[in-house]
Amino acid sequence: MDRTLQAILAAIASFFVVSVILASILIICKSESKQSSRRSSIPQSRARNLVAPKPNAGPGPVAICDSATFDPSLPHVSMQELVAATQGFSSELIIGDGSFGLVYKARLNSGAVVAVKKLSPDAFQGLREFRAEMETLGKIQHPNIVRMLGFCATGQDRLLIYEFIEKGSLDQWLYDTSDREQEPLSWLTRLNIVRGVADGLAFMHHKLETPIIHRDIKASNILLDADFQVHIADFGLARRIEASHSHVSTQVAGTMGYMPPEYLDGATTATMAGDVYSFGVLMLEVVTGRRPSFPFPGEDGREVRLVEWVKRMAGMGRYLEMVDACIAKEDLHPTKVEQIFQIGVNCADEKSRNRPTMNQLLDHFNLIL
Repeated sequence: MDRTLQAILAAIASFFVVSVILASILIICKSESKQSSRRSSIPQSRARNLVAPKPNAGPGPVAICDSATFDPSLPHVSMQELVAATQGFSSELIIGDGSFGLVYKARLNSGAVVAVKKLSPDAFQGLREFRAEMETLGKIQHPNIVRMLGFCATGQDRLLIYEFIEKGSLDQWLYDTSDREQEPLSWLTRLNIVRGVADGLAFMHHKLETPIIHRDIKASNILLDADFQVHIADFGLARRIEASHSHVSTQVAGTMGYMPPEYLDGATTATMAGDVYSFGVLMLEVVTGRRPSFPFPGEDGREVRLVEWVKRMAGMGRYLEMVDACIAKEDLHPTKVEQIFQIGVNCADEKSRNRPTMNQLLDHFNLIL
């Protein structure tokens, strides 16, 4: 091949390569231009949703807020009002530390005193799920269950509004006696408290169209009013039970000491029987005055936890010895004391199928009390 032909072919090849490169660059530029145009066309209302200010950030632009009230006597409550009522979520107004958030005492513009729970950001996955849960809980009306009055949601912030219960938690009345002149809870008061919890749980399990399991029954979630009537609180872990009568969750459910063995073993199905176990532990705690999560020395010097200790003592028939030393012995009836401990032991059975239902427990309490 002569040199002239070689030069012509080389020129053609070079032109082709350069053309391909230029065409590729042009296509890339057009693609980036289209993407930029689409990004700039997002509506301003949607952009505001993506950047919502925190309620404790102080005065600023008005945030888009989803809210609702479930009590006709409670006027509409805004996020700004709740921030002001809690003094910017001041630590001095904290009255409880429930699952997934702190609880604050607040006085609204209407003069009503309420409890405001500020959920942690990971408490609910999305606004739709959150609203559905709140609307379900807002419909619950029972004398032994704390009433949810409403909620506010802005961005990642979720605030729940509950009725305020005067005397605080059962946990405080069992253990925190430093700032209280009142005498310890009597035997009869403790039995009425236990029965009130059973009544509330039986309602959630058996009276609702769609049953609810609480999943975190414990002394700090049992509130007492001026007459020492029970109000079950903190539905941060509550779940509705669908037709399968179970709820599968990847979240750790409950509190150590109250959790049933199946939860500790990694079971992800929340059941009514799980609530029954926690209730049984609570019963034993109320009548013994011992925390279920704190080990203590047994008679052999080895550390033992509440449920194990009660089962061991009950096996020897030593029921009266287990009753809280703060309770006057003249108030005790040996047969009834034994019956109460046996109910607690049956509820705290390691095998869930052996535990009674809350309806069955109510029948037992009616016979005893």
